Amino acid sequence: MHYQSSKLLSISCLLIASMVSGCTSINSGLQSGDLPPSGAFVAESGLQFNIQPLSLATLPPKQAVVPSNDLVQLIKNSGQVEYRISKGDILGITLVGYPEIAPPLTNSSNTANPYALGFPVDQQGFVQFPLIGRIQASGLSVPQFTANLQSQLQRYLKYSDPQVKIVNYRGNKFFIDGEVKQPGEFAIADVPVSLYGGISMAGGASQIGDSNNIVLNRQGKSYNIGLQSLREMGSSANQIYLRDGDSIHVNSQEQNKIYVLGEFGQVEPVSILEQGISLAQVLGESKGLNAATANAAKIYVVRDNVNTAATDIYYVDMQTITSFALANRFEMHANDIVYVDPTGLARWNRVISSIVPSTSAIRSLSGL
Repeated sequence: MHYQSSKLLSISCLLIASMVSGCTSINSGLQSGDLPPSGAFVAESGLQFNIQPLSLATLPPKQAVVPSNDLVQLIKNSGQVEYRISKGDILGITLVGYPEIAPPLTNSSNTANPYALGFPVDQQGFVQFPLIGRIQASGLSVPQFTANLQSQLQRYLKYSDPQVKIVNYRGNKFFIDGEVKQPGEFAIADVPVSLYGGISMAGGASQIGDSNNIVLNRQGKSYNIGLQSLREMGSSANQIYLRDGDSIHVNSQEQNKIYVLGEFGQVEPVSILEQGISLAQVLGESKGLNAATANAAKIYVVRDNVNTAATDIYYVDMQTITSFALANRFEMHANDIVYVDPTGLARWNRVISSIVPSTSAIRSLSGL
């Protein structure tokens, strides 16, 4: 009996010792650690940080939309242009008074006339027409082609009056993929198609499509375009007209998120809205702070500074109502991290929660 009691005592001491010595290493959640109140410092990892209490003086300026020279030139050179006949297009040509040469179009293929469905533009850009043979079509507007056709027919017909229209647009196409409802290939008809119109033809952006993160590829060159950014610079997606061979990719909002950690009502990434999002809105989207555990005295925003090697850390005391106005002016950036520390009591409760299973084990052993 004495041996068993001594054994239990030894086990109990070992457990207690492990608990006491382990209190400092018990995982009680994320912690901000010892940060200076302001200024630059180097962390143990070697990363450089710049700490700033958030105030009107330290509030980062709103990001100005500065269009690239390439984008400016794209808008400048993307005006409406008259449609030019393209290889693959089908032309409808009729001759008033000479139906035996160019009869009216029909939707039926049950006819002896090979041109009843229209005159195709071949891959060399020519149309084969009765009496005159091959005639250049691609690269010309419909009025230009009509004038050339009439001029050549005058040698054979007394009253040549050709009527020309495009009945099937097969030459000029654009492509769209990414986060749109109906990705695919679309024809550009005689009515110019703008960037906005092209996205609409594909059913618009999907639920996770980011209309402020669009890539237009034209002749091997890529242009990063945002619909909201265009509006802020006094322009519009309706001013950018698509050309043959253009491809459009609409990126996902998954690439444009803010990450929240710590004592929030809901801990999951927050998408940046097309018109932007503020710190106050992020708090709202995350269902506010956890009333039982959050330390509202310091809410941190961690942001990589692309212009320097340092990472900026802003913090604000959300215990005062005036701080909400400040948080509403703080514009969030993609990949920002918002963190809220737990209160001291919350940390202590987590330590106790870690100890309780061990004390239960002692009681179980004591009952042996």
